[in-house]
Amino acid sequence: MTRSSKTTAVRGALLAAAALLLATATPVAASPGDWLYLTLTRGGASVDDSRGTLLLCDPPQGHPRAADACAQLRRAGGDIGRIPAKDAICTMQYAPVTVHARGTWDGRPVAYERTFSNGCVLAARTGSVFALEG
Repeated sequence: MTRSSKTTAVRGALLAAAALLLATATPVAASPGDWLYLTLTRGGASVDDSRGTLLLCDPPQGHPRAADACAQLRRAGGDIGRIPAKDAICTMQYAPVTVHARGTWDGRPVAYERTFSNGCVLAARTGSVFALEG
């Protein structure tokens, strides 16, 4: 099995686990519009450094900075692209970071995908949403 197919298999398994959690967890059933499955991948195609988590926002959980991420998403109406960019001085080092978000917010589907030039730019543009490392 190639590294790419392993990554695809792991992501599929994680999504299946998230779906099972959502189908069986009482807090999620009570507020189905407030969750996102988030993934972050560092590096290019030859590097396999991926992380993922299920962010729940009623109450905030499942994410190292869940309360901050949920508050930022609430202010942006669940639209990651509308989170105000922070002033940051980032190096011009190219160390790509690709992020994905899938889920629902206020009953609307959310789909977000973007590659940032490095982690500093990612943090400046998306706040705490993709701060998956604590």
